[in-house]
Amino acid sequence: MLYSGPQGELTWKKLLLTDKNYTEEMAENMRQGLTASSSQFTLDGEPIRILGGSIHYFRVPRAYWSDRLLKMKACGINTLTTYVPWNLHEPERGAFDFQGQQDLEEYIRVAAQVGLWVILRPGPYICSEWELGGLPSWLLRDPNMKLRTTYPGFKEAVNSFFDELMPRVVPLQFHKGGPIIAVQVENEYGSYAKDDQCLPFIKEAMLSRGICELLLTSDAHDGFKCGGVNGALKTINFQKLTPEVQKHLDKMAPEKPKLVMEYWTGWFDVWAEPHHTFKAEEMVAIVTEILKRGMSINLYMFHGGTSFGFMNGATDLGTYKPQVGSYDYDAPLTEAGDYTTKYRLLRELFAGYHSGELPELPLENPKKAYPSIVIGRCLPLWETLQLIEPHQSENPINMENLPVNNGNGQSYGYTLYETNITSGGMLNSRNHVRDRALVFVDKRFIGILDYKTQELPIRDGQGEQKLSLLVENCGRVNYGEALDKQHKGLIGNIELNHAPLRDFTIASLEMKPGFVNRLSSLCWKPLEQDTSLPGFFQGTLLVDDLPSDTFIKLPGWSKGVVFVNGQNLGRYWSIGPQQTLYLPGPWLKTGQNEVIVFEEQKKGDDIQSTCSPDLAKTN
Repeated sequence: MLYSGPQGELTWKKLLLTDKNYTEEMAENMRQGLTASSSQFTLDGEPIRILGGSIHYFRVPRAYWSDRLLKMKACGINTLTTYVPWNLHEPERGAFDFQGQQDLEEYIRVAAQVGLWVILRPGPYICSEWELGGLPSWLLRDPNMKLRTTYPGFKEAVNSFFDELMPRVVPLQFHKGGPIIAVQVENEYGSYAKDDQCLPFIKEAMLSRGICELLLTSDAHDGFKCGGVNGALKTINFQKLTPEVQKHLDKMAPEKPKLVMEYWTGWFDVWAEPHHTFKAEEMVAIVTEILKRGMSINLYMFHGGTSFGFMNGATDLGTYKPQVGSYDYDAPLTEAGDYTTKYRLLRELFAGYHSGELPELPLENPKKAYPSIVIGRCLPLWETLQLIEPHQSENPINMENLPVNNGNGQSYGYTLYETNITSGGMLNSRNHVRDRALVFVDKRFIGILDYKTQELPIRDGQGEQKLSLLVENCGRVNYGEALDKQHKGLIGNIELNHAPLRDFTIASLEMKPGFVNRLSSLCWKPLEQDTSLPGFFQGTLLVDDLPSDTFIKLPGWSKGVVFVNGQNLGRYWSIGPQQTLYLPGPWLKTGQNEVIVFEEQKKGDDIQSTCSPDLAKTN
């Protein structure tokens, strides 16, 4: 063999092409990619066991891509798997972004340089505890939209996205000298299975655009029956070897290699519920058993990272539950990329499946607790509305259908709905609030409307009063039957004394970087005891040497969002479990760093910087 890993692949191709008798096409045709024609995978004709791990480029600061992948390689992993989030790459219809943090091609090249193969999972639906499972919210502007089907509007959008995506990844396939050895068709479709033509459509959309590597599908045991497509190898997802999983493993074709596409090393968290952990010894014992059976495996997650900003998903299996921003997942590498007991035990195990020594462990990135951030100025939310062009409407309009973002609607953040009322009485949301609304009368807070609380009393006032509802999209569902119903904001009428309210002024508060930067042009006020809430609070984080990773903690604060140097770290909420926000060192600079906090209801005394995370609230 002329190569020992992806680093050698490009060399193999270059050596072959130095012979004038070979063309590039001939070189590609001589390669034998990942095959599943017997009980064991082969790659270029040689047996291979996939020891995979998932790290998502969109959850790791670009400056740390190499660090995380080197740590993966040092653990004995030979294959990287990653999803591709459509909603990050096409935030507005026809407007594509593959630069900077979204530079998928560079991420794949870094993986090759480190010496990792790549299994690409381009969706278009990815689940992944990611907003709307990676689907762009502008799809929901179509009132008849049927996501994850062959509905014409969905097919058209997928084709347009794949027209842009596939030319970027096709040259990085194994047959063309790159590290991509397999590509997954959709994701866990068997648990959805609303259209038996959807998977064939997605498969053909890939093949027709040049995908030529082994195709896979991926399903948990409850979706295994309906989740496959002809021409793609079925793989399975699980955490424990339950009787149901054993049954499906036994039924998997004996003449085909078995791959656990998602071995869940931990689990995700939702607000107001305990932090999930999975004992290292129990996890490694199951991984050991999987390998003893001759199977290949992919650890989901090997490193979870962070769903920065407003990109967390939600679950709704009867009750809506938004997920936290940390995607630590109790994975072998922590949210900040540090080693764990799971990592060390896995490294010992995987070392036995390599003929040589594993690479030395890269050093962990330093962490630092910076001095407390003192808040010096504040800006009431109401005074920021001058930065936003409001929309007038007789009826409430949901976020997705607002006339903003070049006709693509609002995707994330908050929306403010205001109208005038002439009497008090009972305000009833009719369960049309998605997902949580702070309610004000003449800028005075009177209560919260959400899924559980749908009525609020309003006192009679003297003459006309302004009713304001600040509605937050807490995260669109990423899994299950409710995908088509993820419109946010006010999705229908709200009533006062059984009469629908009309004549709304609607302001979109997405809190994009441009909006946050323009806050500096407004007249901030010195901090006072009776600060108007909700509002923005500004402070400075001082870094006197090279920046290090840190964690932001907000004791005494209630709920809101933190921005550092314009970067949206994500949401905090005192109900937990997550109590800290990860702040990567590369997002800081030596000297003064601007910290802006948007707080909804209760301001704390200061903001703390700690050198360790707190993902589990303690009472």
